[in-house]
Amino acid sequence: MRNGKTDPDRRKKRIRRRIQVVVIYTAIAVGLAWFFESQATTTMIFVRHAEKALIPVDNPGLSAEGQLRAQELARQLVDADVVAGIDAIYSTDTRRTVETAQPTADALGLDIVRYENQEDDEPVVDEMVRRHKGKIILVVGHSNTVPTMIAALGASKKVPPIAEFEYDNIYLISIPWFGKTKTTRLRYGEPYTGAPATESLGMKTTN
Repeated sequence: MRNGKTDPDRRKKRIRRRIQVVVIYTAIAVGLAWFFESQATTTMIFVRHAEKALIPVDNPGLSAEGQLRAQELARQLVDADVVAGIDAIYSTDTRRTVETAQPTADALGLDIVRYENQEDDEPVVDEMVRRHKGKIILVVGHSNTVPTMIAALGASKKVPPIAEFEYDNIYLISIPWFGKTKTTRLRYGEPYTGAPATESLGMKTTN
């Protein structure tokens, strides 16, 4: 017995300290795991709508070729992530973009979230990333909005303009919680073999 404390008392005190240390380290580990999970890389997948029909002129849906491409897009993207696949799907409110996204949405049981084209794309894409941080997002747009939306994310500002009949691009944008945003360009479906597009100026339209 030393300082009025018995050996059992000292053992109990040591055990309490060890438990406290374990609890503290467990809390730190859980906190770090939550932090890194919440700050994980966000992946955005941009595609232009598939081939559109000739009629009606004002809001055409997809042609037969476009419907095949939309099905191929779904086949490519359903297994984009081994665990969860696509987490959210965005499309403008035109028939051709919605019909391009629909097979993927149906395969994954997801709703298509509508978004509006803006002269300034940054608030639009920033909101998508904020709502789905660390997730995989599919965005279906138009030939002259996809490059500007990618640029608004701080990714490549050198995405070439998309030609009128060019429908086979998939752009993968990786947005890490720390570090440089990266752009990867892939192809899917029937390849485009025509001439490259030229840069156009003026009001943003939806092609």
